[in-house]
Amino acid sequence: MHILRDPFTLALALGLPVMLVTFFGYAIDFEVKDIKIAVSDRDLGPAARRLKEIFSTSGYFSLVPQAAVSGPVEMLDSGRASAALFIEPDFSKKLKGGGKAEVQFVLDGSDNSKAAAVMGYLPGIQRAAMAKLAVQAAPEPFSAETRFLYNSELNSRWFTVPGLAAIIIGLLAILLTALTVAREWENGSMELLLSTPVRPLEIMAGKLAPYGILVLAGVFFVYLVSRLVFGVPFAGSHMLYLAACLLFITAALSQGLVISVITRQQQVAMQLGMITGLLPSMLLSGFIFPVESMPKFFQYLTMLLPPRWFMAAARGITLKGADLGELAVPFLALGLLSAGMLALALVKFKTDLEP
Repeated sequence: MHILRDPFTLALALGLPVMLVTFFGYAIDFEVKDIKIAVSDRDLGPAARRLKEIFSTSGYFSLVPQAAVSGPVEMLDSGRASAALFIEPDFSKKLKGGGKAEVQFVLDGSDNSKAAAVMGYLPGIQRAAMAKLAVQAAPEPFSAETRFLYNSELNSRWFTVPGLAAIIIGLLAILLTALTVAREWENGSMELLLSTPVRPLEIMAGKLAPYGILVLAGVFFVYLVSRLVFGVPFAGSHMLYLAACLLFITAALSQGLVISVITRQQQVAMQLGMITGLLPSMLLSGFIFPVESMPKFFQYLTMLLPPRWFMAAARGITLKGADLGELAVPFLALGLLSAGMLALALVKFKTDLEP
């Protein structure tokens, strides 16, 4: 009844996750495209023209015209280009005669993540150049072929959307319960509730259950958006995914309830909920930075964060089709953290009920 009387909360729980997942799902893309290259072509032969065409038609690079007074290095310094291609004189002549021709590719390394992505594109460009320019490579004693499992297209949205949904759903669950008890303390209705013979466990269940149902409805709408709008595959069990969502939502709602009971002020609860719910989920859950690449201290610290384990479970179920045996560690961690958050919320609630 309280939620139905508050249409803002209802719209927040059902509409905000869908809107944010859709917006950031399009905005966040780890694929680097439209890399501007300044070319210094001192050959001007047919092979040099084909090499430039390979770069421009790859879908990742675009050639930018040079000003009369500035060369590729000056364009790199000014930021008008992110890379430079230097083609030596007699490049076409050497290739035609079967000799060894060289080109130099210079890359701006000030953005290391972008530079690493561009370096990953170069082997494909080199293979295409060797095929189109008819370069005879030396025979190799063996050959290796790379195949990408679970995401053969390397579609970054298949990776980001499940993780983004976990962050938004967790943050929403924390904020909903962080505000609910604090609002009643500020309005004076909590004293009226505490004057009745209602036990703390019943009050806590009454606060968690309705918002849990609302957040689960938000999960359903986010699932529809990820499948229908972004085409994210779902290879695993829906029941297993639902179980992971229930554990994660329980932990997030309990965390918000602890914040609400401790602060008793909506503004403070909102700020603390944003700090504890957003920043750790974004930076320490594995959404942006792999947990394995973090220092040991932070790797152990992330074990206390439910988003880290739900991120692993959601991606494993969605992309890999992992079963419960393969996800035993994330599910066990989610279960322990959910039970711990519930116990902490109950203890804090009991403490606050004492006169």
